[in-house]
Amino acid sequence: MQSIAILFLGWLLDKFLGDPSSLPHPVVGFGKAIAWGERRLNRGGHRRLKGGLLALVLIVLTYVVTHLVLYMCARAEPQGWLSAAVQVVLIFFCLAGTTLIREVRMVFEALERSLDDGRRQVARIVGRDTSQLSAQEIRKAALETLAENLSDGVIAPLFWFVLLGVPGMMTYKMVNTLDSMIGYRTERYRLFGTVAARIDDVANYVPARLTALLMIIVALKPRLLRFVLRFGPQHASPNSGWPEAALAGILGCQFGGPHVYFGELIDKPFIGTTDRALTTADMHRACRINFLSELLMLLLSAAALCV
Repeated sequence: MQSIAILFLGWLLDKFLGDPSSLPHPVVGFGKAIAWGERRLNRGGHRRLKGGLLALVLIVLTYVVTHLVLYMCARAEPQGWLSAAVQVVLIFFCLAGTTLIREVRMVFEALERSLDDGRRQVARIVGRDTSQLSAQEIRKAALETLAENLSDGVIAPLFWFVLLGVPGMMTYKMVNTLDSMIGYRTERYRLFGTVAARIDDVANYVPARLTALLMIIVALKPRLLRFVLRFGPQHASPNSGWPEAALAGILGCQFGGPHVYFGELIDKPFIGTTDRALTTADMHRACRINFLSELLMLLLSAAALCV
């Protein structure tokens, strides 16, 4: 029961606070460690090996250090309050549902002011070049990110919490941060980020498909399962296409297509067949689906912890 209480308190902190920029965030520390290693190792020969070693060392270190911190808290305060408080804070840091929805809403609001504002705002949440995006492409990019990051930012962390507790949740965040920084198939990262990308693929395999299923359930559209099974596997990523396909089916729109990442054109297949104009109403509906999917996953996680 304590694990369930800790989980709900961490989730409630995310609902009320999101990611306050004034607080130190462990993912920022993850990013700095990855960037430091990449600058020193992504050169010369054996880049695949060096990138793989960096990824494995950081992943194992995250799991071990989190375990050690919680153990020290338990030793310092045997009643368990300190350890519980630290776990609540770490769960709060690992969940990104509120911030994700807030950022997507801000993209649509910025686009209502001007195209340039929309491009600048969407650049905060996507890795592609946004300088030449049209209004439709900005809306599409924001909603694709909303779907993909429902899995990465909410469902997967909860999934790994159920399996391996807070250390597993924190380790997943390191895996995901590695992929988001060096897992691209560009000239710079193609070799160096190979291992990190494959580990992320494995870590997200079940959560991505679970995310799509949750979205279908809360949308009350079981017939979309066939649509997701058709378009989910067509994405260049083995995982990202599943939640994107679910949202494309729910909204009756089309995602995907070629995008520019770090100056290189990456051709992505289209997900869906109806390339219609997206609206603010679509954004509100997508945010509602995200929240309901997150809530359902939270309840399922609590139920799993009771078993």
